[in-house]
Order: sequence, then structure tokens, then C-alpha cells
Amino acid sequence: MNTRTDPCSRRGFLQAAGAATALTTAGVLAVPPALGGDSPKKPRFQLGLASYSTRKFTLEETIAMAKRLELDKLCLKSVHLPMEATADECRAAAEKAAAAGLDLYGCGVVTMSNEAHVHQAFNYAKAAGMKVIVGVPHPNVLPLVEQMVKQYDIKVAIHNHGPGDKMYPTPESAIERIKSLDKRIGLCIDIGHTARIGADPIEDVVRFADRLHDLHIKDVSAAAASGQTLEIGRGVIDMPAFLKALIQIGYAGVAALEYEKDAADPLPGMAESVGFVRGVLATL
Repeated sequence: MNTRTDPCSRRGFLQAAGAATALTTAGVLAVPPALGGDSPKKPRFQLGLASYSTRKFTLEETIAMAKRLELDKLCLKSVHLPMEATADECRAAAEKAAAAGLDLYGCGVVTMSNEAHVHQAFNYAKAAGMKVIVGVPHPNVLPLVEQMVKQYDIKVAIHNHGPGDKMYPTPESAIERIKSLDKRIGLCIDIGHTARIGADPIEDVVRFADRLHDLHIKDVSAAAASGQTLEIGRGVIDMPAFLKALIQIGYAGVAALEYEKDAADPLPGMAESVGFVRGVLATL
């Protein structure tokens, strides 16, 4: 994988809208040949927030930060709504989000290692009116997950965790386990972890477009296991090329910011990341 060769490319983009074209060729990850060079269509996806980004803050503070960022799609981590929450508590959380103009569309990442976890996850999501469970279902419970997907019509998006993840290190490894299952069982591609293991998130969103149910977007300092989360635009992921790929495949889900850096004070980095993404989208 190549690294960025122009240390001023990010600054150049912020100074001139036309720099997005330069970034598309300068970044570590380029648009695969299958996409061609045609101008992209309008984005069908929406930006959102994965609340692991605000794990040190309350649900109310998380909602306030999402509002500050003008992100109206929210995927809750259990720190903000425990998996043991009652149906009434789940409904109350969804109502609290809705009152602020936010759509509590999903939850995760949820580990499902046994049948009880699977039932708990689906009951939790149903009570809150969620459309997708971003999860890590162990292989032994996948048959039950498929049954529940059919019963509840709630999607499951398997999250890859990169180096060190023995079950789903890459999007492809998840696809290998679920390819024969109901297509409502698909992927939440974490583009940072995908890059960290040496896979290409742009190539993978194209290859697995029909099973792409959610996204965690971020940037990382290196396309290696040592890579750490950075503000989007400061790392090695070519965000202009990635966003162009999402538009060209017609992705219509949520691209949720998962900002793992600065847990005690995430808002500045989150704002910078969202601003960079919106700036890129304005040039496409």
C-alpha cells in the first residue's frame, strides 16, 4: 500500500475545492478500476454518529454533540443504553433521541456469543425501533441470527476489527461465513480496521456492496496494525476516493463517524472529521 507523498495535500484541499481530485490520486487507497472515471451521482447515504466516539459522556451529552455536528443518525453503544435495558427504557432512549431530531437507527458493536445474547440483542433493537444491529455474532449462533432476522426484519451488520480479531478481521472473512445466509445479514465495514490489516476499504465496499448495511468511518495513522485513529484527513485513508466509491455504488445506508481518539474531549476532532467529509462531498 502506498502512503501519501504530499504532506500539504490536506491543507491544499481545505484551501481549494479542486484539491479533492489531487487527493484521490495521492492517497494510500485509490478508486479501483472497476469504478472507472465517470462523474459520481448524488450521495444517497447519510452521515451519522457511532456513540462509541462519546463513550465517556452521557446519552444526553451524546445527543447534544450529535446536534452540534448536525448528525441526525445515531448508533448507540451499550454504555449509553445498556443491553440489559427494559423495553420501556429502550423506547425512552429512542424518544429522547427523536425529540432532539435524531434517528436512533441502530446499536453496536454488540457481541452475540450465545443464544441468550442473540435474543437480547433483537428484543433490545425492536423495543427501540432500530433498523440494524452492528454486531459480532459468533459462528455458532449464525443460524439463530438468521432466524431472528427473518422474524424481526432487523438487519445485522457484522463489524470487522482488523488485526487480532480471530473471527472477523476483514470484511471478506465475514462474507465467507454469511454468504449463504439471508442477505439482511451483512457488513458494517470499519474502514480504519480494514486499512490496518492491509485490506482496501474502497475495494471492499465495491466488492460487497450488496451486503453493506452500515459503515464506521475514521482515519488511521498507518495501514498497519500499529495504526491509530486520527482526525479524518490527517491519516492514510483516501477519503475523497472512498466517498466517491460510496456514491458510485449507490450506498444508501449510514456512514457513521467512529472517532476513537480523545475520549475525554472528542468534539473538536469529531467536528474536524465531519467538516472534512462534508468539504469533500461538496467537491464531488
